[in-house]
Parts: sequence; C-alpha cells; structure tokens
Amino acid sequence: MVIMGIDPGVVTTGYGILRVDVHEVSVVTYGTIKIDRDRDLPSRLLEVHQELEKICSLYRPAVLALEEIFFSRNRRTALLVGHVRGAIILAAAQKGLSIVTYTPLQIKQAITGYGRAEKEQVQKMLKLILKLPEVPEPDHAADALAAALCHYYNSRGHAWGRIWRGSR
Repeated sequence: MVIMGIDPGVVTTGYGILRVDVHEVSVVTYGTIKIDRDRDLPSRLLEVHQELEKICSLYRPAVLALEEIFFSRNRRTALLVGHVRGAIILAAAQKGLSIVTYTPLQIKQAITGYGRAEKEQVQKMLKLILKLPEVPEPDHAADALAAALCHYYNSRGHAWGRIWRGSR
C-alpha cells in the first residue's frame, strides 16, 4: 500500500509518500509544492490541484492522510488554507483515494508520543523511525511524512482520524 501525507499551506504545501510492505514502512519521496504568493487564488488552487494529480499519477497512493487546519488567531489564513484543502481533497477524490484527516495533535502523538511536541522533535523521530540519513526538511514536507506515518500507525489498529472512503 502507498500512503500520501499532505500538509496544506497557502504558499507551500508539503507532501510525503510512504510504501507499506507487510509490516515494513519506507519513504518513497517527500517535498513541497511552492506557489507564488502574488498569483490570484484560483490560479494557486489550480496549480496545487494539478501538481497533486501528477504526484498521484506517478506514485499511485491508495490513501491520502491530510493534516487538519489548526489556527487560533488568523481567520483569513485559515480560510485560505481551507480553500487549498478543498483543491487537495478534489484531486484525491478524482483519483479514487480514501481520504483520512488528522489533527496536528494526533499526528504528533502518533510520532513522538506527546501531542504538543515541537517540530524538531517530530523531525528527529521521523529520521529514527523511517531510517532517514538526516532529518526531513523543510517543515511542511516533514509534517506531510508525519501525517502519512500517523495513518500507517492508525491502520494498524489505532483510531485517531476521520475517514472519507474514496471510490477505489
């Protein structure tokens, strides 16, 4: 099974692809989709959608593990990230992926054992768990890998996320 994790962002969206064989999990790839902040919103959403379609076609994930929005102050940013999430969900649904969402707290809890862990702690644990040569960077890509790994753990019997079944 291939799991794609996504950390949505207005300018930078992180993605991480994990492959699961029996009880072995390995990193296929990870990175970011960077969008010019000066472009209008429809153009930015279209670009995120198109890039995710390419990633889905190339790696053929079965599941999208998507980080939930968590903002306590900036409503405008939360709304914009919500639009990006919509483009991401649409791309995944069009490819027939099951879509699962996790809060940042659930992801951190799954990776580090502590839901309020710092980003650096999450990155260090990802390096150890996934046997990476160095901590995954940038932050958005690391967060996406963490979302995918959280789903892997969840699929082994933990119930942390909300699942939307795709047509696959």
